[in-house]
This record gives sequence, C-alpha cells and structure tokens, in this order.
Amino acid sequence: MKKALLEVTFPGGKRVDAKIGKFVIKTDQPIWAGGEGSAPEPFQLFLASIATCAGIYAVSFCQSREISTEGMYLTMVCEWDDERKRYSKFSINLKLPEGFDEKYKRPIIRSMDLCAVKKHMIDPPEFEISAT
Repeated sequence: MKKALLEVTFPGGKRVDAKIGKFVIKTDQPIWAGGEGSAPEPFQLFLASIATCAGIYAVSFCQSREISTEGMYLTMVCEWDDERKRYSKFSINLKLPEGFDEKYKRPIIRSMDLCAVKKHMIDPPEFEISAT
C-alpha cells in the first residue's frame, strides 16, 4: 500500500507548518483569530486544493492535445450555508482560452470532474486520530 507522510510542526503563535516530501506548507490564522495573518489558513489551503486539482486536470487535458492554455483560468465560488455552518456548494468554472474548439468543451469538463481531491470528498477516507 502506498502511503504519504506529512510532518507537522508548530513554529510559534498560531502558525502550523506541514512538511510533505521536500516542501513545507506554511499556515497561520488571521489576526482576528489570534494569528499573524502571515500565511493562508489551513481551510483556505483545502479550498485551494480543490480548485488547483481541477485546474491541473484542465491543463493536462489541453497539453495532451497541444491546445494553448494562454488566457485560460479557473474560478471557484464557495457557497456558505449559515444553518449548517459550512460550505454547501462549490461551483468551478473554467474560462476557456480564445479559439478553444467547442468539441472539447464537454470532454475538458469531464476531465476536471476526475479531480482526486473531489473524489476523496465524495468517498471520504477513514480518519484515525491518536496521541502518543
């Protein structure tokens, strides 16, 4: 079974850093929540992971067909449900590059729908939390 290891450290204040492979991902809380606002909040990284995952599928789709990605970008609107105190809907929209062939529109959307982050939300993994 393939495993990923993340090492999380606490460099001070409300900052929490995660090391994964050779990369360190820094997080912090906003000033109003006691942090310094020096880095994205962990939940912001979660949201970014959804959008960037869809984005890499779109880029890969274009690259495999030698379609220019110049001018292409993606937006994600997150709709908050006050009653449930959580986001209830993520709407991802890909702005296609100029001259994008209409015959590829549905296929690129299907490609973005393969996002691994989204798949983990739809069929969530088991969480096991412990302390030693």
